[in-house]
Amino acid sequence: MSQAASPRVAMVAGEASGDLLASLLLGGMRQRWPGLSSLGIGGPRMVAQGFAAWWPSDKLAVRGYVEVLRHYREIVGIRQQLKARLLADRPDVFIGVDAPDFNLDLEAALRAQSVRTVHFVCPSIWAWRAERIEKIQRSCDHVLCIFPFEPALLAQRGIAATYVGHPLAQVIPLEPDRLAARQALGLSPEAKVLALLPGSRASEVQSIGPRFLQAARLLLARHPSLQLLLPALPALQGDVERKVHAAGLAGRVQVTAGQSHLVLAACDVTLIASGTATLEAALFKRPMVIGYHMNWLSWQIMRRKKLQPWVGLPNILCQDFVVPELLQDAASPEALADAVDDWLQALTHAPERVRTLEARFTALHHELKRDTAQLASDAIEQVLQG
Repeated sequence: MSQAASPRVAMVAGEASGDLLASLLLGGMRQRWPGLSSLGIGGPRMVAQGFAAWWPSDKLAVRGYVEVLRHYREIVGIRQQLKARLLADRPDVFIGVDAPDFNLDLEAALRAQSVRTVHFVCPSIWAWRAERIEKIQRSCDHVLCIFPFEPALLAQRGIAATYVGHPLAQVIPLEPDRLAARQALGLSPEAKVLALLPGSRASEVQSIGPRFLQAARLLLARHPSLQLLLPALPALQGDVERKVHAAGLAGRVQVTAGQSHLVLAACDVTLIASGTATLEAALFKRPMVIGYHMNWLSWQIMRRKKLQPWVGLPNILCQDFVVPELLQDAASPEALADAVDDWLQALTHAPERVRTLEARFTALHHELKRDTAQLASDAIEQVLQG
């Protein structure tokens, strides 16, 4: 093992949300171990923390069975190359950040060769694909859980786990400053603002983006003064802007380069793709409509493995349909527009409904807010000493 003050940590994070979570974890580990070195697969936020990205995280940003098959050979090739490099020059610990389809197999192979493994973000075995728990048993020395009920589920199968809270609950303020965010984006304090978040993957922008934009056109017909924001990853911004133009919304939708948190702070309501962003919207205490659409075959496979009636994280964590979910065929532009319009009307005519939602999201925020970096570093230190 490396000296205690300078462990060598390998990490893999896929897509934008994993890059954010991993960067927060890296910040905490670097405080614990100033000489820490980190390497593997990551994004720009991790690189800003001194991470050596052998491959960029967007190589893994693929969702859906059919979509993964299209990129299968490249993804498997990357995993094989990474495994070979890590076994040739072993890290003190490997930390897989989310991306379970990629990371659990890699962790199992490394652990079989006596490399210590940690998985950050428990796969959602409580929501779908419960059979994954057997793979977690084989793959992980320790699991860092971001939801409080997960360690007990893992303990039933003898899997060591620690609840570390959700890092985003520390990053996002309990009381977001809507006015400051609007000033930063050049928006009127009095305007009604809708945020469109069709996802961070190219496949999501392709599948969901046009539906969201068509819904936005319908909403503009009802609310001509409605302001529209759409944050896009820089790599996807050109494609997003072309879709905005094709939808006849050029000049009506303000596309930002990233800045999704600023956009969520500024908006009144968001139309949002299912995923981590829905939890971010909940932590910003924003009413939302969750929409999702994917390849037909991927949808058929996924829905058969679903264990709960909810798909969106806010609904799962609240164990209730606190916000609407419109999935697959139900996610028509008309239905999406109607559901968003319901929230826009509530802002004026049923403010108590909005306040009730904000109170539930505030309670959720308190439950998820922990010193994640310290708790995670404590657990990683135990693994290193084991």
